[in-house]
This record gives sequence, structure tokens and C-alpha cells, in this order.
Amino acid sequence: MSKTPNPLCVSHAEQRIVLAAPSVRVRGGPDPVSLVRRRAIIQMVLIGVLSGVGVALIAYLVPWLPDRASKEAVQIDRVFWFVTFICIVIFALVAAVSIYAGLKFRAAPDDPDDGAPIHGHTGLEIVWTAIPAILVTAISVYSGLVLLDIENIAKEHRTVEVTAQQFAWSFTYPDLGITSQELVLAKDEPVELKLSSKDVIHAFWVPEWRVKQDAVPGIETRLVVTPTQLGPFPVRCTELCGLGHATMLSRALVLSPEDFEKWVQKQKQAAGGGGAATSGKQIFGEQGCDTCHTLADAGSTAQVGPDLDKVLAGKDANFVRESIIDPNAEIEEGYQPDLMPKDFDAKLSDEQLDALVEYLLEATKAG
Repeated sequence: MSKTPNPLCVSHAEQRIVLAAPSVRVRGGPDPVSLVRRRAIIQMVLIGVLSGVGVALIAYLVPWLPDRASKEAVQIDRVFWFVTFICIVIFALVAAVSIYAGLKFRAAPDDPDDGAPIHGHTGLEIVWTAIPAILVTAISVYSGLVLLDIENIAKEHRTVEVTAQQFAWSFTYPDLGITSQELVLAKDEPVELKLSSKDVIHAFWVPEWRVKQDAVPGIETRLVVTPTQLGPFPVRCTELCGLGHATMLSRALVLSPEDFEKWVQKQKQAAGGGGAATSGKQIFGEQGCDTCHTLADAGSTAQVGPDLDKVLAGKDANFVRESIIDPNAEIEEGYQPDLMPKDFDAKLSDEQLDALVEYLLEATKAG
């Protein structure tokens, strides 16, 4: 005998079908479906607002970026905040829908049924395709306009040639006849940096200036910057360039125009008086030797290359000279060849090379 089904007992799937059925509106009364939709929209808006405000506070209150120290940094930060604002709005929208759906439509623990099959909504798909396309286009256009603007430079500007090599920077001022291991600039003076590399790809970056550019072997790239704050700033290489990448550091020193002129005069006097040729310790620092080697007298503790206090102890001048101009002639155990630049004989004059050899012999108590 068949059992008569109880009309009060329905499955969860049947309940969803019943809930999805058109409602009957009582004449003169509110539409139940409209009330439910209105309540759902209000709840999702509240969730979205709370999520957006929370993320915006985190973005604004946490000091994600270092202090601005260049004219170009102002516009680059505007691009950053423009993109951040778009991301916050999208995050708030997605969070609102996701959190509301997770709270209101999650399946009961005893409900094994699958959700009802549905077909895609063409209008919704057009909307969520068109809006991201518009946003990406807006970001691209705005970023491109800012890039064009910050690459323009005044007719009266200073040019500095930046040379990168494993694992040191050098800065040459063609109009002054000065080469330095530090980038020294005058405040509020536009500067064009012309970058080149002697070996592999490097990348010049000063975080406070925001601008960054690759130094590529065989080509010359350029970077425009107008420093607006005094003080020393770190120069970093942001391209993995070898075992000593982490030690490829230098310093950008921004001085007042008066102090910059004093620095220029001091550098010229040192060069004119033979200081660059006679101070082996100065050459050791200027050529970036302290970024790879440990040498107690120079205060360097780098470990990319051998410890000079140990490997040069008891050696003669010929050994030290050959180690500088032909570093692959004898490789210290535990180190790989081709780590050290092989062009010091071309970069240094005979007097400078003699001064460096003499300094290393004295510093390591050899000879």
C-alpha cells in the first residue's frame, strides 16, 4: 500500500524552489520580494562601507612609503594613491557580496543537496568586463601622462654618468671632471642620470626619489630627478646581479647649492694635488673594494670576496698587483672566478695602482 506524502515535509531543494517562486502581493500592501531585496542591498552596502573604510585606514595610517625627497616623487605617489583607491573600491564591493553570501546563503550542516543550476547573466557579465577595462585604461593613461611629464627636464640641468658593475657604483660629472663613488647633488637642481653597465643588468633606485631605471650593458638609459630634500639617501641595486648583489650599495648625498660648490672645489683640489693618486685608502673606497672584501684598516666587513687581512698577509707587491689586474690568475679556495672586475688596469693610472698596492701591503702588514 502506497504511503500518502505529508504536504508539510519538503526537502531543502523544494524549499528553495518555493522561495524562488513569484510572490503574491496583497492589494495595497508592500511587495515582499522588494522588501527582501532592499534589505539585502542595504546590508551589503553596510558591509562594503565597513570593509572599505577599514582597508582605507590601513592604507592611510600605515607608513608604507618612505618620505618624498624629489619633485618626481609627488606625481608618482599620486599614481600610487589613484591605483590604491581603485583597489579599495573593488575590494569593498567584492567583500560585501562575498561576506553577505557567506552569511545568508550558506548550506545547513544537514543539507546534502547541490545548489539549483543557473545560467549566466549576460548583462552582469558585460558590466564586470567593461568596468575593469575602463579602470585599467584609466590607470594606463594617467600613468603614461605622469611618465611623460617626469621625463621632461629643464634646458639648464646637470648631467651625471652613472656606471654600474659588479658590485659597485661610480658617478662621473663630465662638466666638472670629477668621478666619485657617491652621488652628490645640489638641492632643487634638475639632474639627468645617464646609466650604463660594464657587465650585467643592474637597476638604480633611491627609494625616497621613487624613480628607478635599469643599467643595461651596451646601451645607455636615462633617469631624471630633481632632489628637494637635503640629506643622505641609500642607493640600491634592485636587479639580481650576482652573488654580491646585496652589497651593491652606495649613497646619494643632497647638499645645499653652497655646500655642493664647496664639495666640487674640494674634489678638484684633491685631484689636482695628486690626492687621488697618492691615497690608496681613498682609491680602495672609491673603487668599491670595500663592498666585497673585509679589510680592518678600511672598516669594511663584506664577505663577497676573500678576507684581505688573511689572504694578503705575508704577500709581496707583485702578488697584490696581479690580484688586482688579473683576479682570475689565482682563485682563493671557496670562491668562484669572475666575481671581481677585470678592468682595474684600465680604470686606474700607474700611480693610482701603485698607491693601492702600497696601501694594501701596509694595511695587511705585508712586505
